Amino acid sequence: MGLFSRPRPTPLTDVDLVLADLDGVVYAGDGAIPHAVESLSRAASGRRLAYITNNASRRDSVVAGHLTDLGLRTEPEEVVTSPQAAVRLLRDRVAPGATILVVGGDGLVYELEKAGYVVTRSADDAPAAVLQGFAPEVGWAQLAEAAYALAVPEEDGGIPWIATNTDWTIPQKRGVAPGNGTLVSAVHTAVGRLATVAGKPERPIFDEAVARFGARHPLFIGDRLDTDIAGAQAAEMESVLVLTGIDRPKHLLAAPAASRPTYILGDLRELHEPYPETVVQGDVTTVGRAAVRIEGPDVRILAEGDRPIDLVRAGAAAIWGTGRAIYGFRVPERLYADPFSRR
Repeated sequence: MGLFSRPRPTPLTDVDLVLADLDGVVYAGDGAIPHAVESLSRAASGRRLAYITNNASRRDSVVAGHLTDLGLRTEPEEVVTSPQAAVRLLRDRVAPGATILVVGGDGLVYELEKAGYVVTRSADDAPAAVLQGFAPEVGWAQLAEAAYALAVPEEDGGIPWIATNTDWTIPQKRGVAPGNGTLVSAVHTAVGRLATVAGKPERPIFDEAVARFGARHPLFIGDRLDTDIAGAQAAEMESVLVLTGIDRPKHLLAAPAASRPTYILGDLRELHEPYPETVVQGDVTTVGRAAVRIEGPDVRILAEGDRPIDLVRAGAAAIWGTGRAIYGFRVPERLYADPFSRR
């Protein structure tokens, strides 16, 4: 094999369903991320396009309306939400008709009531379970009610606790803000219990999406290694990490085996570009015109190439290929420089 081999087809080749995360992939706050709308619209030609979101604050219809306003014509059934996954888990434990304490917003309330449950905000109403998800209005009072209801461990006769997701952060127009994981952690700290998690990186939300659309070769696009990419890998699904959201090149280089993406993109325009071959010759890894060598504990850049994304790809492949953890290397700062847009 030559040093520079023929590029692979695009990441979309043979894909029959594109599943995209929302925050950090399609939009940040209310506004679209550059190039996302036109790139996803183009990706929808000849295949299904749908969305998976851990954000529990909004109904599927509201999410679909937001996407449509941004230029991505979307129906509610094309949005798979973590509240939907959480309610599916709840049905296995608590029969419809029961009273459920909700920590969260309209997205959770809507799915619970649609499934036949009674919603309460007070632990004094003897709820049969606690369902927790993100909403901007969640504060101390709601977290306290959850703690009161969850005081007894489930193994000692306490009620189930289901969290829609445990994302530590959520990208907003003004920057990165605390996500549902921080709120779940607050309750955990108070009661010493762990929640059952319904959304990414758990499989149910991915399996529901694949079954809903009858996909045989889905591709998932996310911006987080610990939830998006780890979840897709657990669901045996090819994945894209796009560097427009939470995780940056330095996180990518350090990614454990269970959360490494199939493809690495600077932005979604690269969905439609031939994906370059990763070529390994001895201790040298080359992607496009970028080349990286592993020399004992040192990662050395032999050629930066003409595209920053190829240098990131080469560095990640070189480090991952050793089977060693990132802290065993001296990594030049240039390798994890971050010229990729997050807005």
